[in-house]
Amino acid sequence: MLKALIFDMDGVLVDSMPFHAAAWKKAFLDMGMEIRDQDIYEIEGSNPRNGLPLLIRKALKEPDAYDFETITAIYRQEFKRIFELKAFDGMKECLEMLKARFLLSVVSGSDRLIVNGILDQLFPGIFDMVVTGDDVLNSKPHPDPFLKAVELLKVGKNECVVVENAVLGVEAAKRADIYCIGIPTYVEPSKLDRADLIVGDHKKLMEHLLNLE
Repeated sequence: MLKALIFDMDGVLVDSMPFHAAAWKKAFLDMGMEIRDQDIYEIEGSNPRNGLPLLIRKALKEPDAYDFETITAIYRQEFKRIFELKAFDGMKECLEMLKARFLLSVVSGSDRLIVNGILDQLFPGIFDMVVTGDDVLNSKPHPDPFLKAVELLKVGKNECVVVENAVLGVEAAKRADIYCIGIPTYVEPSKLDRADLIVGDHKKLMEHLLNLE
């Protein structure tokens, strides 16, 4: 019996990844490095501690040569400056209907300050539990974020469904042995081929979720 739905935030609930990408690119440029939007989308879901070494290597540099705290501070300042809050159309109403039937959770690789700020403004009182990048040592693609969510929700893995748009998020859900719905918001559908089900857009996602039993 399905008891809980676990959502990624960026790209599933909120159309925010272009702002994350712009902020990371600014931070890297200030440090003398260049990265592409696609580089960032492909490591979406990881926290800065785990994701920064991957991005620095994509810029053909050595991670040990850079101060992660400096890069992250520039990113946070730029993200705060440029970010515009925007939930995907119909998502709040969909979640309000789902809340009457399921436990709802968010598992995000972003900082708790950012995650709570967005959820409090766009989806107040909707989620029963939130796991952020600050709450686990190993971020996605490790299964730890989803396993922590299952533990806090006090449900079985077979009683949950994960909704993810990120390559690393889908991998993390499957490594946690949880059914996963993939939505290719910013990547090609083929990148999410480990998902149990791939839906084409947010309208189809919400229709599918509202028909779950």
